Amino acid sequence: QVQLVESGGGLVQPGGSLRLSCAASGSIFSINAMGWYRQAPGKQRELVATFTSGGRTNYADSVKGRFTISRDNAKNTVYLQMNSLKPEDTAVYYCNADISTYSRKTFDFWGQGTQVTVSS
Repeated sequence: QVQLVESGGGLVQPGGSLRLSCAASGSIFSINAMGWYRQAPGKQRELVATFTSGGRTNYADSVKGRFTISRDNAKNTVYLQMNSLKPEDTAVYYCNADISTYSRKTFDFWGQGTQVTVSS
């Protein structure tokens, strides 16, 4: 069994910063890809930033230059540093990971989500 546990969401004023964390635990043989998605009310879930299986990073155009994804492989943890936050960044942020377990099967896992609200 694998779990993704997110933390770091909250309420912040426009222009402020937040740092999200997502730690993966459980029967993990390898993490193939890992990153962040978000879903605003009434909208579809969208990619924010991810590490691909090749180790590259992908960012949504709307967050380029403001958000930075990083990771600590030893801790199976990925971070999202969000700067210059805007009201339109308000959403539930979900961690996602493509993980191979010790049974050598690959699954797509989601965290429970963490709310980010940008408002004055």
